[in-house]
Amino acid sequence: MSNELTNRINNWMEQDDFFSNLGHSFFEGAKSFNQALKTDIKETDEAYDVKVDIPGISKDDISLSYDDGVLSINAKRDSFEDKSDKDGNIITSERSYGSYSRQYRLPNVVKDQISAKYTDGVLNISLPKSKANLSSENQIKID
Repeated sequence: MSNELTNRINNWMEQDDFFSNLGHSFFEGAKSFNQALKTDIKETDEAYDVKVDIPGISKDDISLSYDDGVLSINAKRDSFEDKSDKDGNIITSERSYGSYSRQYRLPNVVKDQISAKYTDGVLNISLPKSKANLSSENQIKID
């Protein structure tokens, strides 16, 4: 109980977000860009498994490509309409729209075996690795 009271007092004494973020608004676009396509990548001997959170975006508005060892993910969200009250007031508006993209260097992938599935706002991509390029030998023979 006393810990809860201490936490409330500490929260009250913290600076307001408005003042602590004043001047950071110029960079908000970059911040939301990095938060737009949260990604987990797992590597095994056989493949790369990629999971990307893309909630609220239609499958038709997502595109994938793999070229020169780079996986590119592009998504776009069209504009949306905020619902305001009878006086036109909006309490908060945090949703964003626009184009988002991320690229990941994932070498030695069999391009024609890449598969992707989009379910419940999560894009799952499997990129099987090539058996031919798995050698980590980087030595060059000198003549």
